[in-house]
Amino acid sequence: MKKFKVAVVGATGAVGLEMIKMLESRNFPIESIKFLASERSMGKKLTYNGKKITVDLLTKKNGKGIDISLFSAGASVSKEFAPYFTADGCFVIDNSSAWRMKKDIPLVVPEVNPHDLKKDKKLIANPNCSTIQMVVALKPIHDFAKIKRVIVSTYQSVSGAGQKGINELTEQIKAWAKKKPITNNKFQYQIAFNLIPQIDVFTDNGYTKEEMKMANETKKIMGDNSIGVSATCVRVPVFRSHSENVWIETEKPILPQKARELLSKAEGIQLIDELEESKKYPMPLFAENIQTTYVGRIRADISTKNNALTFWVVSDNLLKGAALNAVQIAETLIKNGLI
Repeated sequence: MKKFKVAVVGATGAVGLEMIKMLESRNFPIESIKFLASERSMGKKLTYNGKKITVDLLTKKNGKGIDISLFSAGASVSKEFAPYFTADGCFVIDNSSAWRMKKDIPLVVPEVNPHDLKKDKKLIANPNCSTIQMVVALKPIHDFAKIKRVIVSTYQSVSGAGQKGINELTEQIKAWAKKKPITNNKFQYQIAFNLIPQIDVFTDNGYTKEEMKMANETKKIMGDNSIGVSATCVRVPVFRSHSENVWIETEKPILPQKARELLSKAEGIQLIDELEESKKYPMPLFAENIQTTYVGRIRADISTKNNALTFWVVSDNLLKGAALNAVQIAETLIKNGLI
């Protein structure tokens, strides 16, 4: 098997570290690997397959001789450096929001739209975490019954805000346990024992940027601008894994039993929908560090006579929502002979 020269940009961040783990656990065919980051992290040592590798400084010349680069260093870094990497012939799979809605940039979830990957499209956007897990669940239903409308409420873990989000929840829980004052810096309000119905800033229409990402990215990934999407994104005091309640309306009638059948056979999905006896359904507690999107609580909407279903989706936001999906894009490039 051919092997490839790989770079991880933003290697010391929460998602960068998960990218390294995914490359290692999935036995990605690597000839050599570079870890790149800012001056702050330069010189640190990270482990790959038992070998200590020094983190180098990210520069505009790092893309030379590299086949695939996984970027997870923020939108501003991606905008500055990714074009230099692609100009050197390197495929860049970018985890930031910088390129997602650019018309000529593929926005890819391999289970949904692998056909959008092209040999001459060197820059590829990795979608938003909450969008990825939802479209993986929407795809088999859309293929069968054509989805007209989606209403989704998300329950997003603090790791979606990076290590600072994890640290803030940890410190607030410790302070509460010790009956000390609770302070907040990363989030708008205390997150421990609370819910915050705001992720990112508000836009003119009253939706946040996170909510508009879900609406716009879903249409692009699914290749169907006619799908109506309305999202409410909520930060919850969970360390890892996002949960979503998804309501859909379809053109063609579809019973819950048929949806279960389709989802049980779908790539990347595990159905957990055993309610009456064992009361089994997806939860973030069991999704952490698992490379799967879980779906359950599938039921018909009893409030309408239209073709409508409701279901529950859970996935590890640092894996399928970020690092895993990026590595799967790279694997798909290889599988499809594009690199």
